Amino acid sequence: MQFEVNIAGRVERVEVRRGPEGWECRVNGKPLPADIAEVRPGVFSVLLEGCAFEMQVERDNDHYRIQSRGVELVATVVDPRRWRRRGAGLVAAGRQEVQAPMPGKVIAVLVAAGQQVKADQGLVVVEAMKMQNEIPTPKEGVVEQVLVSAGDTVEHGQTLVVVS
Repeated sequence: MQFEVNIAGRVERVEVRRGPEGWECRVNGKPLPADIAEVRPGVFSVLLEGCAFEMQVERDNDHYRIQSRGVELVATVVDPRRWRRRGAGLVAAGRQEVQAPMPGKVIAVLVAAGQQVKADQGLVVVEAMKMQNEIPTPKEGVVEQVLVSAGDTVEHGQTLVVVS
């Protein structure tokens, strides 16, 4: 899954995915060797480029407070589904293929072919890493195709629904 993270005014694109050897992390497209384990709720043991440390992470409304080694940072994380909607009410135009932002299992399909939908309306619920994510439509329109069913396993980038 990809995120845009803003820490102290510096914006980074972070991609995290589970690989065959554990978690893989990229920052701005560059691999970053990392091993992360949640040791108790909100507390993570991190091995990053050979350095070990503990991080306490607490969600505070629309941002996260991260404490480690006596330093506190505030991070804002922008979900990739919102990137296209930032700024002056931009809305996607034309035929849109709504894709899975992460691999997972389809828990529910919330629309049917031919159904009218409004911008940001939920289309599909995908469960990944024990979290349920409602995937919204980027525009107002009509559902042209629903390509998945409840119970299906989907891959990152797989088209779920087409809206025109």
